[in-house]
Amino acid sequence: MRFANALLVAGMSMIGSAAATAETLTIATVNNGDMIRMQKLTGDFTRMNPDIDLQWVTLDESTLRRQVTSDIASGSGRYDVMTIGTYEVPIWGKQGWLVSLEDLPASYDIEDLLPPIRDGLSVDGKLYAAPFYGESSMVIYRTDLMKEAGLTMPHTPDWEFIGEAARAMTDRQAGINGICLRGKPGWGENIALLTATANSFGARWFDMEWNAQFDTPEWKQTLSYYIDVLNEAGPPGAAQNGFNENLALFQDGKCGIWIDATVAASFVTDPATSRVADKVGFALAPDNGLGKRSNWLWAWALAIPASSPKVDAAKKFIEWATSKDYHALVAAKHGWANVPPGTRTSLYQNPEYAKLPFARMTLDSINGSNPLDPTVDEVPYVGIQFVSIPEFQLIATAVGQQFSAALAGKMSIDEALRNAQALTTREMKRAGYGN
Repeated sequence: MRFANALLVAGMSMIGSAAATAETLTIATVNNGDMIRMQKLTGDFTRMNPDIDLQWVTLDESTLRRQVTSDIASGSGRYDVMTIGTYEVPIWGKQGWLVSLEDLPASYDIEDLLPPIRDGLSVDGKLYAAPFYGESSMVIYRTDLMKEAGLTMPHTPDWEFIGEAARAMTDRQAGINGICLRGKPGWGENIALLTATANSFGARWFDMEWNAQFDTPEWKQTLSYYIDVLNEAGPPGAAQNGFNENLALFQDGKCGIWIDATVAASFVTDPATSRVADKVGFALAPDNGLGKRSNWLWAWALAIPASSPKVDAAKKFIEWATSKDYHALVAAKHGWANVPPGTRTSLYQNPEYAKLPFARMTLDSINGSNPLDPTVDEVPYVGIQFVSIPEFQLIATAVGQQFSAALAGKMSIDEALRNAQALTTREMKRAGYGN
């Protein structure tokens, strides 16, 4: 009996010792549905890795970007895993601020990652962040309202048709807005939409000498179209609506057309969260007859800051969270529709996933995105809904405030464009671009 008790005490001591020596990974992540679901499934990871504890810092998108940017630039080492995107990775990777993920085990199958997504998260051919989900943008619309309006959504619509359909589908008495678009200011909010839209109108942020281009007819046409269609067919208070607000409006049956991230597809077709789940169709993002569609390319990805002292444990977590096995885990627990999209070729080759109504449209939208050639006229930058320079985050947020104010009627379109031109020119000169 004393021997058994001794074994029990020794075993408990070993368990206590393991717990005491467990590494704690601090993970900064964005507050969205896919990331929250992942957190709830991490019991699978900790069972396989009892020597690793997970501590979560879950933030809204804007706060997350501010905090991880501050941490990475200062090298404070506050986070061991960061949720960042295709904007940050090339810039931070070149600075030596991120740990390369090229040595993930062969079973991870880096070659299975979709080429546009992998390229966007690589520097000089080396992967510096693993995609948790990837996205482009597309048209999401109500099939019943489109039919009632006597219209048929093309597979490849243009902006003229979108405007016509949005106005025809608007029913103010019934509380139905013909179109919902991002209006909330921010480089990842209204500027993401407007920059991608501007590409299709022939506009660009800079010419080849890094001169700002907001004083051009193309930008005026872009902003005028956007404000006019939202004033005539959009929801009240559109200038305060971002992705989450428009998602809620669409799920509640209050939007006819929503142009936004492909990742939204699983949310709007889920009967548990969407009142219109069986009345949703999809189309490619609109063009304007100039050879460029207004779809973007983005990935929320997991990366390890070079300041983390827990690189090996962090790689284990990232390998788990972005693997084929994780996809299978989500499918088993929550169904194939809720598997994080847009990252792996194998997902789109899976016959069960291919049955989903949005699978092919998401893949076509991602594969149709080319951040190396985003605009009608030549530009000195890469990036579709952003310009891949460190200064863009600050400048674009300020420009987004001007455009949001114009949408809210606080200033004219001409005034907003003049302000955008002036502040962009000032900040670019201060940063040493151009002459």
